[in-house]
Amino acid sequence: MKTVKQYKTIIISDVHLGSEGSKAKEVTAFLKSVTCETLILNGDIIDGWQLKKGGSWKKKHTSFFRVVLKMIEYQQTKVIYLRGNHDDFLDQIIPFSLGKSFTIQRDYILSSGEKRFLITHGDIFDSVTSNMKWLAYLGDVGYTLLLSMNKIYNQYRSWRGLSYYSFSQRIKQRVKEAVNYVSDFEEKITELAKAYHCEGIICGHIHKPDIRQVNDILYMNSGDWVESMTALVEDHSNNWELLYFLHESNIQMTEEESEELVDSESFSVVNKVFMGVA
Repeated sequence: MKTVKQYKTIIISDVHLGSEGSKAKEVTAFLKSVTCETLILNGDIIDGWQLKKGGSWKKKHTSFFRVVLKMIEYQQTKVIYLRGNHDDFLDQIIPFSLGKSFTIQRDYILSSGEKRFLITHGDIFDSVTSNMKWLAYLGDVGYTLLLSMNKIYNQYRSWRGLSYYSFSQRIKQRVKEAVNYVSDFEEKITELAKAYHCEGIICGHIHKPDIRQVNDILYMNSGDWVESMTALVEDHSNNWELLYFLHESNIQMTEEESEELVDSESFSVVNKVFMGVA
């Protein structure tokens, strides 16, 4: 049996299940390759916006939650689901708890060694999402189109024997307004951590994985499972790192193989497909 990697805490966000761009198979394989005491699903796990607009729910999306349930049952993992803007339908049931193992809430304070981290999705500072939802929906349509173009482009690159390239991420990195938005977002959200008397902030939302010091606050972003395919992990010595899924090792599976992956006791498909970065 393959030895799984053990962590104290794992945080993932922005999986966008129900959307075409969701890397559901990859994130499911990742969760099968690890164990943890606490799993935090930090918003936009289900993409309610895309499902309303005609997105489809597939077996691979159900497989993700089956793995999460198995983690609760067999590993006694505590799962905390934090509401994001794309899964804002959860507002109807928040706060919700199923025993001590599964809760749905808006934010969470995590103790890591001597530090306290405020964990929140991050859309609280997105005025477009909060006050002009119609414009946010329009932006979501454009982003979805960009991802579709990116998929076609990379199929061509694969045929040419070239490596994966995300021009959608490159566009976001080059557009001045997008860069300024990310910078403003990071500054504002660290102020929220101070208001909660925390030494750090952990968020998602902007699909930009990062670990860095912003003034006197440790800022960490778990990225996403649409493009970056990243997870934040804490070991049992309270050290944090980002894990990146290697695009070159993308998992190619049918729906049936994905189901078998969930039910199998062990597998080696994801061996050596992750690497840790600072």
